[in-house]
Amino acid sequence: MRKRIYEIIEVSKEKDKASMVYDCFMMIAIILSIIPLAFKNQNEVFLLIDKVTVCIFIIDYLLRLATADFKLKEGKILSYIRYPFTPMAIIDLLSILPSLTVLNSGFRILKVVRLLRTFRVFRVFKALRYSKSLIMIQTVFMKQRDALIAVGTLAVAYIFVSALIVFNVEPKSFENFFDAIYWATVSLTTVGYGDIYPVTMVGRIVTMISSIFGVAIVALPAGIITAGYMEELEDKKSL
Repeated sequence: MRKRIYEIIEVSKEKDKASMVYDCFMMIAIILSIIPLAFKNQNEVFLLIDKVTVCIFIIDYLLRLATADFKLKEGKILSYIRYPFTPMAIIDLLSILPSLTVLNSGFRILKVVRLLRTFRVFRVFKALRYSKSLIMIQTVFMKQRDALIAVGTLAVAYIFVSALIVFNVEPKSFENFFDAIYWATVSLTTVGYGDIYPVTMVGRIVTMISSIFGVAIVALPAGIITAGYMEELEDKKSL
């Protein structure tokens, strides 16, 4: 019985209709739970949505905890102890806790509610569990993490070097080194807000070089992710 529950609550397999229905149901519940966050004023309908969806999330969390040994495969006791500390379980818990202020009037302390409600955005990340496409993208990021880390390191190093150069070339345009870091970041991404900019010829030359290199550095992660995604699609088709 527990094994069948585990098969249903995990991401659906192509021929498991019960699991597919459960995934669709949870996606709808997640979307509904986020709707009240788009409005400043809360009403009875939003409160009802929050109560219903948080009850669904609590049941889902308890079912996953009860079947944790099938997922973690470390024995019942150790799996039950370890599961609450896994990344997705923490996200689940963070998405539930703020709504308990609605279910229990004793927790309605204004400052605590304001603080806890910020964690409700974690419900967005619960959708990762129920979307095969998002899981595929997550797999791509995991497989390409070394290349992405290398590109990220290159970008950070280039921002620092560019900021250091322009800060010394144009000390009057930049009050502190953080301003230079800010300028280097927006130049690297070719955004260029125009609120801070060099005025001398040397500073402008540095800006042009930074922008040109910025296009190349920003394009690298896109190429890596696209190549990884296409490779993952080919692997899926070959299975």
